[in-house]
Amino acid sequence: MSLTICNVHFTGQPERIVWFSSPLAKMLKLGGRKSVNVKLGKDTVPARVKTVKRKGHHVYMSAGLRRSVRVPKSGNVYLANDEGEDIQLGPLIGVLTDSNARSSGAPFGERTGFVKQLLYLGQKKAYFFAFTPRDINWQQETIHAWFIDGGGGWIRRIVPLPDVVYNRLPSRRAETSTSISTLRERFIKKNIPFFNWSFFNKSDVYSLLDNDPEALQHLPESINNPSSEKIKELLEKHQFLYYKPTAGSLGNGIYRLTYHPRKGYFIRYRRSGGNVLLRFNNFNSLMKMLRARHGSGLNLYVVQQGIRLVEIDNCPIDFRFHMHKDGRNEWVVAGIGAKKAGRGSVTTHIKNGGSLMTPEQALNRTFGAKADEVLKEAKEIAIKLSEAIERNYTHTLGELGLDIGIDRDGAVWMFEANAKPGRSIFKHPALKEQGKASLQYILDHCLYLSKFSKGDES
Repeated sequence: MSLTICNVHFTGQPERIVWFSSPLAKMLKLGGRKSVNVKLGKDTVPARVKTVKRKGHHVYMSAGLRRSVRVPKSGNVYLANDEGEDIQLGPLIGVLTDSNARSSGAPFGERTGFVKQLLYLGQKKAYFFAFTPRDINWQQETIHAWFIDGGGGWIRRIVPLPDVVYNRLPSRRAETSTSISTLRERFIKKNIPFFNWSFFNKSDVYSLLDNDPEALQHLPESINNPSSEKIKELLEKHQFLYYKPTAGSLGNGIYRLTYHPRKGYFIRYRRSGGNVLLRFNNFNSLMKMLRARHGSGLNLYVVQQGIRLVEIDNCPIDFRFHMHKDGRNEWVVAGIGAKKAGRGSVTTHIKNGGSLMTPEQALNRTFGAKADEVLKEAKEIAIKLSEAIERNYTHTLGELGLDIGIDRDGAVWMFEANAKPGRSIFKHPALKEQGKASLQYILDHCLYLSKFSKGDES
């Protein structure tokens, strides 16, 4: 298959005609051909072929052809040809998202800025658009898509179903609905790659990796929906545990449980914007307090071995590794943020008083001359863990956020994996370039999945 960047122009003729500049027609071996099939996304339309004397790689599409194949805009895009009768423009890439707080200037609420960044990056190589579940017309197999216009505003275009979908639906609740489940299955039935299937629950990841020896050595001991007897057993074994909701996020609902043989049982958690520390003389009193707060909701909790993490100023540090599949379908580390817990906080989340720094800053203060070696090993383990999650997961993954801890001996532990990681680490001034690299990896992987990444660009 040949692949090149071409410049698409529009003309006013009502017939279905496509003109190719002479060098492009020669490259595509169109000599003597009278017609081709022009493809965009899942649509294919036959058209008459003509050539035009002009240097470079240019394609001119008549108004009749443009209307039939629904090409959304002019400008640079890839052109793929397998030396058959098909000429494919694209790729046509859809970012699926939504928001309850929409406006004309911000159709995707607080995610609008991220979506715009992604669309800007991809607009010279692909037809990159955003859409919500409501924008799909399954009967006509079209999408009422949102594109960026030349002035940074939004324009709407009707396009065919895309070559690939990048899923950034923000709601766990919506994802479990019948309509969203049906939506995902419909894309897969049409052989449209759909990556980042859904959010993980914490227990999902532990179950996935339960029989993967390479990953298990980096996982703290974890038990889903543990009995109070099991919690007591683990607490006495490890001295401290984390007790957290399987579908939680941002550190909400997490408890840190500690056991001192002489002092009793301690519980630390977040309430009304402050940190709470309570002591109990016996374990039953501690469990009674948890049941009073959550009742049957504790059935949706997981208990996890506590790890003695490296600390700065007596505050533990963990790391968010933002992982991506690249244009060669390999896992890479796109960015790393080091999160230092706020004093007395259960977690390192920024909203709970934590602070963000670069991994180099954190590790230089904790490991000194060994910092580079520790970071290199952590990156290698993060890639191995991502590969392990992917090989045990039934759907397509293209992005992961790994919450990783490093203990005082330099051992690397994974606490959580997120299938749709937030991007807050990239707000740190020193991590902005890594944020741009992350966007590039998304584009490159979309090109790979849509089969628009083979061959040489011209």
